[in-house]
Amino acid sequence: ANRRYVVRDGRAVALPGSPLDFFTTPLFSPAAKFRLLAEPFIGRAAQEESVAEFVRRRLGQEFLDWAIDPFVSGVYAGDPARLSVRAATAKVYALEREHGSLILGALKKAFKVRKAEVQTTPVGHMFSFDRGLGQLIAALAARLEDALHLDTRVQGLQHTHDGWQVNTSQGAFVAQKVVLAVPAEVCAALLEPFLGVRVQPLREIPYPPVMSVALGFRREDVAHALDGFGVLIPAKEQVTTLGALFSSTLFPGRAPEGQVLLTVFIGGRRHEDVGAWTDEAVVARVLADLAPVLGLRAAPLMTHVQRWPRAIPQYELGHLERIAALDEAMHKLEGLVIRANWRDGVSVSDAIRNGLALASVMRDFSVQLSDFD
Repeated sequence: ANRRYVVRDGRAVALPGSPLDFFTTPLFSPAAKFRLLAEPFIGRAAQEESVAEFVRRRLGQEFLDWAIDPFVSGVYAGDPARLSVRAATAKVYALEREHGSLILGALKKAFKVRKAEVQTTPVGHMFSFDRGLGQLIAALAARLEDALHLDTRVQGLQHTHDGWQVNTSQGAFVAQKVVLAVPAEVCAALLEPFLGVRVQPLREIPYPPVMSVALGFRREDVAHALDGFGVLIPAKEQVTTLGALFSSTLFPGRAPEGQVLLTVFIGGRRHEDVGAWTDEAVVARVLADLAPVLGLRAAPLMTHVQRWPRAIPQYELGHLERIAALDEAMHKLEGLVIRANWRDGVSVSDAIRNGLALASVMRDFSVQLSDFD
């Protein structure tokens, strides 16, 4: 399922997976491919750029339109003209900052890996659980047992002489350290009594709506081979749907024998109005957008719409400066820690990595305190 498709001119085209595939792919014109030869000679930017500005400057318009734009839609449901390249695609930006070139930087990193005789392909792989990723959360909740308090709204914080008091709808809790793992606007409300207007940038972080639409079909009613990860639809195609995962290809047991499951995404930063549509309108739109791309020959056997009214925080221009200013203001609030997906990455893997790093810090803090017990 390593193959990924991008729609161009109404047709799903596989992204090139090798140098030979790149030179023969119809996804980019010969002129766009030739344009890449200039990339190592382009200087660094003098100011912050959007993802669109960065890619257009270094790789050209076609690579923005047919590669990066759909990638941004797939990860952020965002607008590359608004997202900060430093904040949203930090690893790509680092290649320019450290090596002066994306191509040369990627080659140097690949050479170092080979020289160290380390595996050059990703060591991780796509995975889920039998009952979906929600099974991970259920397992964590079961591990916490009575320490987990659900349906408990935090109403405010109080700084005490030995830590913090968290006032909630179910009473007060006292702790030496408190982690705010909450959406940006909730964090702003909790911090405002201490930081005043300095929390305003948190309220300005956009959270566009995204809908996830599950579609079940008989295998014979979908012409496409569904032999890959999924398909992304660039904005240049002028359709509303962002893309689809081939869920029953990726994970076994997601559809009955002889049937297939697609997970489709619609909405995002450039189509926020979709959040107000009815379920019927959403399903009708994704079917109309995908029918010519995947060769849908009949109505789906099942549909399910999952709404995320405030889905993915957008790391737009100025984002890192806003976070840095907040961190500076937080220094006086000892024992209060922020850990959320509106900073340092939006993916599940980012959340797990950042959570483990924070847990390590918190554990060390607890060990240090035990020295005084």
